[in-house]
Amino acid sequence: MTQWFTDNPVKTILLAGIFIFLLHLNVLPVTIMEARNFITAREMVNEGNWLLTTMNGLPRYEKPPLPTWFTAFAGKSIGISNLYALRLPTALMAIFTALIVFKFSLKLTKDRQQSLINGLILVTSFYIIAITNEAPWDIYAHGFMLTAIYFYFSLFQMQTNIWRNVFMAAFFTGLSFMSKGPVSLYALFLPFLIAYGFAFGYTGFKSKRFPLSVCLLVAIIVSIWWYWYVRMADPDSFLKIAQKETGNWSSYNVRPFYYYWSFFTQSGVWTIPSFFALLYPFVRKKIIHPKAYLFTFLWTLLSVILLSVIPEKKTRYLSPVLIPMAMNTGFYILYFIREFKKMKSWKEKIPIYLHFGLISLIGIAFPLVGYFFLKELPVQPWVWFATTSVSLWIISGTMLYYLKKNSLYKVFLLNIAFIMSITTFGLPIAKSLKTNTAYNNIAILSQEKSIGIPLYAFGEIAPEMLWHYGNVIPEIEDDAIASTLEELDIFGVLVNSKEEERFKRIFGKEFTISLKDTFDLNYGASPEDKKHKKRLVSLYYQVEKNNIQYD
Repeated sequence: MTQWFTDNPVKTILLAGIFIFLLHLNVLPVTIMEARNFITAREMVNEGNWLLTTMNGLPRYEKPPLPTWFTAFAGKSIGISNLYALRLPTALMAIFTALIVFKFSLKLTKDRQQSLINGLILVTSFYIIAITNEAPWDIYAHGFMLTAIYFYFSLFQMQTNIWRNVFMAAFFTGLSFMSKGPVSLYALFLPFLIAYGFAFGYTGFKSKRFPLSVCLLVAIIVSIWWYWYVRMADPDSFLKIAQKETGNWSSYNVRPFYYYWSFFTQSGVWTIPSFFALLYPFVRKKIIHPKAYLFTFLWTLLSVILLSVIPEKKTRYLSPVLIPMAMNTGFYILYFIREFKKMKSWKEKIPIYLHFGLISLIGIAFPLVGYFFLKELPVQPWVWFATTSVSLWIISGTMLYYLKKNSLYKVFLLNIAFIMSITTFGLPIAKSLKTNTAYNNIAILSQEKSIGIPLYAFGEIAPEMLWHYGNVIPEIEDDAIASTLEELDIFGVLVNSKEEERFKRIFGKEFTISLKDTFDLNYGASPEDKKHKKRLVSLYYQVEKNNIQYD
């Protein structure tokens, strides 16, 4: 049975990707990053802002538009408010990236089983799953760049299909740049170039100087055309946003150099083997593909080092590191799969027993721990909980059985099934985590439009709030908007809760203001909880001129 997976690696990765990414795309609440991207996609469809991109009617040039185009096309086809549709392109991109890891590993090692393992490790890595569920554009930038790297590697290694590799490498480099600017160029491609030089050496490149020059030219054209267009069409906004973004690199979310050095934990379930796989002096003599292992080892560490140099740091910025690290971990896993039965020293087996034993223990303990947690919730998802518990018990028990039998490939595949089970049966439990007693979705406020009361925003309104409202909410402090208020007898104002006092000072003298509703999008934290976020609370006021006469 296990041979089928090795013989059908693409089908295996697709199967894992479907169960991990595609079954419950509409379960989790919209995050701040998603809201920004989805609003921009919605305004592409509704307002026609395909090139001069906007969020809430204002210029949004911080990110290039390629992933937003994919999202907008999906939304236009299925429904611009349909979460499944909007999240689908990102999920497909994650699966595509895992397939490219397989293809690249196959070109690197000529080993089908090794390549399958590498792809499966990536598709089950925690932060790959996490950033895909949050639908930021990181996975597009790194997935496209990895595809470009695949063709660069082919160009460096081969003397055939040179021009195919040139144009494909340039094209996908441009797509990566059009997804998130130079981020992946710096975090994934540059460490790849350095690691390649150390592992394989740059020899025989004289004959490829012209093709590489053409590659660079095409990549630049595909990468910058949108930036050039926006710079010409809206120079003031473009320069203002560019200045703010470059300033953030050194002044926003500044963290110490060592902030990323627990990077291997972002692989989640693969934390233990990922850590041991990085112990190069102890591992290099055991690995079946030593030169490829040196390459991925250097690629991983160089990526972390380059990211650590940048003062601005966020956990999700580590996502490109997970790509070479998945391959690096895969080499370590394959060594044990092929040598585990022959090992006579129990000490050498400790990392494997520790890793798979811990996974099995988590699966066995899940029903008990989960019960005590879920019984306190107002709505208990017992059906999903029971299904998750049974599946994890079966998988964990079987893992321990095959671990005792030293059948490590089966244990590895069961580890993949473990993650698939959690995302298939466990993810819907998240719907029961809406425990905020004051939760009130602003979507009901869109009905005000039908009775002719215009709505404006005072203070910075959370992107999630804007997304759920479903339309543009003009900012009342904009000079052009402020002048139109004089013509209105009554209008609504959505007020940032932190700005309430300032709002009252400004409007309380000349207008009659009355609080009509409070909208709270905190999902799992009530107002009295420490985790309750004020930014997700907005106050809805109706404002009337004092001189209005009523019969």
